Amino acid sequence: MAESRTAPETALHLPADKLPAHTERRRLASLHAYGILDTPVEAVFEDITRIASAVCQTPISVVNLVDAERQWFKSEIGLGVRETPLDTSICAHAILEHDFLEVPDTTQDARFAANPLVTGEPGLRFYAGALLKTPDGLPLGTVCVLDTQPRTLDPQQIDTLRALARQVMAQLELRRLLAEAHAVSEHRARVLASAGHDLKTPLRAALYAINRARTDASPEQLERLDTAEHELAAIHRTFGDLVASATGRGGFVPPSLAEVDVVPVVEQVAASWRRAAGRKRIDLQVRIDAAPCTARTEPHLLETLLGNLISNAVKYTPEDGRVDISCDQADGRTAIVVADTGVGMDPAHVEGYFDAFAQGDARTDGLGIGLWIVRQTAQALGADIDVVSALGEGTRVTVRLPDA
Repeated sequence: MAESRTAPETALHLPADKLPAHTERRRLASLHAYGILDTPVEAVFEDITRIASAVCQTPISVVNLVDAERQWFKSEIGLGVRETPLDTSICAHAILEHDFLEVPDTTQDARFAANPLVTGEPGLRFYAGALLKTPDGLPLGTVCVLDTQPRTLDPQQIDTLRALARQVMAQLELRRLLAEAHAVSEHRARVLASAGHDLKTPLRAALYAINRARTDASPEQLERLDTAEHELAAIHRTFGDLVASATGRGGFVPPSLAEVDVVPVVEQVAASWRRAAGRKRIDLQVRIDAAPCTARTEPHLLETLLGNLISNAVKYTPEDGRVDISCDQADGRTAIVVADTGVGMDPAHVEGYFDAFAQGDARTDGLGIGLWIVRQTAQALGADIDVVSALGEGTRVTVRLPDA
């Protein structure tokens, strides 16, 4: 997620009967804690505005978040901008409502009759918005629809807007929980690494002392010293494993790796995507010249990694394109390559595509977590990921696994 701005110390006065100052401070703090402001367009929110506009039959639909001095649109249809000043916002009034605000004719409502968006372009005449509320009831914005003609919504349309607002909040909560989980994992990893380092220091000193004590020890004492050294060495190795796990796996417990012939894994994943590729007339081929192609890995995690890579390749390759999967062993590493003739990625932003919820094209299906899963899984497997891509020239992703 994009880095959010820090919530201001004092809240801007909202229109009409503004929220109490302490509530407004809490509201803004909650809004910024979601880290959603100023993030790129995403398919899941684009779907919500399309559904809202279609169901309510309005030319304008918005997923709107009310910040301190602006209203910002996570998704919009019919406006052509991502934010507007708060002093022209109708949604700033909506967050003062308990659940839902409908204005059948803005020219007949004292709150909006003089609004520049009503008196000038685009000449708004109708507004309906369902509130986006945090689990503790703080209003963040709305899912709203607007029209240039006075009108009303029927009960089914109102229920749909409310349902879409709940879906937006579910997405925001998912992102917040994911960010918190990462923070907890990273904190645990740092604590474990620090503790492991601190505890290994006296262990090393104890081992050194045991070796010094051997000089004048009797045979009976030497036997006891050998036992103590053996036990301390085992503890030392255990702490070493813990520190390596914490610092090298981002706080996750590493999987059990074993020698695996990856060819059946590759073929199984490819087979599961051939039907989807066939619907787009994409030629999906596994090209392995020499088998077996072995690596030290975990087959189920490898299947997850490759499944997300092939899914992306099929998704972003136009009709009549090609996706090739190959496996090779060289320089002590096993390399699995997924290459496509798809739309490609901007080389300057390739790294960003591996962040959670990032998408190359917001109009495609999915939540934008496929490459993020690829990165997390590759780290767990001790694999390296190399990406070669250019806009309009396809993408080539190489997964280098530890050799068996």
